[in-house]
Amino acid sequence: MALVTAASAGLGRAVAQALGAEGAAVVISSRGRAPLEQTAEQLRQQGVEVLAVAADVTEARTPERLVSAALDRFGRLDIVVANAGGPPPGRSLEVDDDAVRAAVEANLLTSVRLVRSALPHMRAARWGRICCVTSYSVVRPVPALALSNLARTGLWAWARTAAADLAAESSGITLNLVCPGPHATQRMIDLGGSAAMPMGDPADFGRVVAFLCSEPASFINGAAIVVDGAQSNPH
Repeated sequence: MALVTAASAGLGRAVAQALGAEGAAVVISSRGRAPLEQTAEQLRQQGVEVLAVAADVTEARTPERLVSAALDRFGRLDIVVANAGGPPPGRSLEVDDDAVRAAVEANLLTSVRLVRSALPHMRAARWGRICCVTSYSVVRPVPALALSNLARTGLWAWARTAAADLAAESSGITLNLVCPGPHATQRMIDLGGSAAMPMGDPADFGRVVAFLCSEPASFINGAAIVVDGAQSNPH
C-alpha cells in the first residue's frame, strides 16, 4: 500500500500510476480536488484501488492526516513517496526571507514530517520504502533555481543521516532520494522548457521510483538516484 503526495499531475501522478501497475493500492494527495479526482478516476479505470485526499501538504498536520487516512482505509502503509511542487525560480542573491521559509516548508519540512508520521507503522511491520522526490539540483545547483537548490540540498543531507539511522536499526526500511532532471511535465513548460530540449518521459521516471519501492531494492538505501539523462554531468 503506497502513499504519494503531489500526485494529481506530473511526476507524482506518474509515480502513482507506476506503483498501481505493480499491484499497489494507492493513496494520492494534492491541493486541487478536481484534478486529484480526475487522476483517481484514471487509476481506477486501470484497475488500481485508490483513495484521493485533497490536502495541502505544507500544513503541519497534513502528513499525519494522510497517514491516518491510509491506515483507516487499507490497514497498512508500506510505501511513502514524498513529493511537492518546486519553488519559483530566482537567483541566490535575489531571494528574501519569506521565499526561503516557503521553500524550506514545501521542499524539506513536508518530507521530514511525512517520514516521521509513517515510521512508527513501518517499524511495527519491519518493512518500508520511502522515496523523496527532489531535483537534480541536489547534485548540481541550477543557477536560476536558488530556492530549490537550498531546500532540496537540505533534504538530501537529512535523508542521508536518516537512512543511516534506519539501517543501524535493522528496521527493513529504506530511504532514498530520486532526483529528476527535466521531464515533459506542465511545470517544465512553465519554466520555459520546450520540445527542443531533451526531456525524460514521466512514465519512465515513475517506474524508477517503483523499483526503489520494491523488495529487490532492499540494499539501496541513503542514495540519491539522478534521473536526468546526464544533464547534471559537468560539460
